[in-house]
Amino acid sequence: MIILVFIQKAILQAISILFGSIGEIVTEKSGNLNLGIPGMMYMGGIAGLVAAFTYENAVANPVPFVGMLISLFFALLISALGALIYSFLTISLRANQNVVGLALTTFGIGFGNFFGGSISKLAGGVGQVSVATTAKAYQAAIPALCKIPVVGKLLFGYGFLTYVAIILAFVISYVLRKTRIGLNLRAIGENPAAADAAGLNINKYKYIATIVGGAIAGLGGLYFVMEYLGGTWTNNGFGDRGWLAVALVIFSLWDCRKAILGSLLFGALYILYLYIPGLSRGAQELFKMSQYLVTIVVLIAISSRKKMENQPPEHLGRAYFREDR
Repeated sequence: MIILVFIQKAILQAISILFGSIGEIVTEKSGNLNLGIPGMMYMGGIAGLVAAFTYENAVANPVPFVGMLISLFFALLISALGALIYSFLTISLRANQNVVGLALTTFGIGFGNFFGGSISKLAGGVGQVSVATTAKAYQAAIPALCKIPVVGKLLFGYGFLTYVAIILAFVISYVLRKTRIGLNLRAIGENPAAADAAGLNINKYKYIATIVGGAIAGLGGLYFVMEYLGGTWTNNGFGDRGWLAVALVIFSLWDCRKAILGSLLFGALYILYLYIPGLSRGAQELFKMSQYLVTIVVLIAISSRKKMENQPPEHLGRAYFREDR
């Protein structure tokens, strides 16, 4: 049925956005506004691809599982390093968060396109690079369950990163709401001066939250390259998914659980125009921007209601200076 196919395609679109959104929620809860998330998704994707490409070309008979572990490690490492750079500049050097974030996004896109083009040439020409062997490990569906009629492919026909994203959303939500670490992190995002007076290490929490958030966002890039594209690279192929991840943070009201449903909605809207016949080019572009329009509506709604639980962290995007306490 076309409805089932549409839902399945929407889920495939949603996961990379969900990873990016979870990473940004973790970061923003500490008070940091990391607009470098799109760049870190690029960095995670290309790092995993280059690592898998190197492994597959260095070994006579590459093992998919080994290639997966290697690419996963380097994707997490490089995207975390990108977040570390952001943290150092904005926390230690007190640089403007918006400027640094946008610069890192520009850098991350250039970083991905440069190395993507380089390994494409090594593989025999632009567009020829592929790590299909490693991608098989990422695309492997749940055995037996994926063969169940009708719902098999819809619920169990995805690679492991799809389920990691969903589980991670619930785990992060629990940590933020129910654990001392999460409560401390939220306190820092709301009122770092009070948290500092209570003895919390503000910089430590901000560094860890931003680096962990960047690494999670990098998984979104890795997912897109390995599972969605099947281990291939196309320059600028991510489109605006990184920015959709940032928009989803607002849409989900800084709640990872709501981000799951929000990512599915965004994924559906992202491809909806493909399933509506007879649309003009202009109408297609309107559908592509619908996620942003929905986010703006939500932002206006939460701003007017002013419910504390639906508001962003009070100190979001603002540097903390102990001497101002």
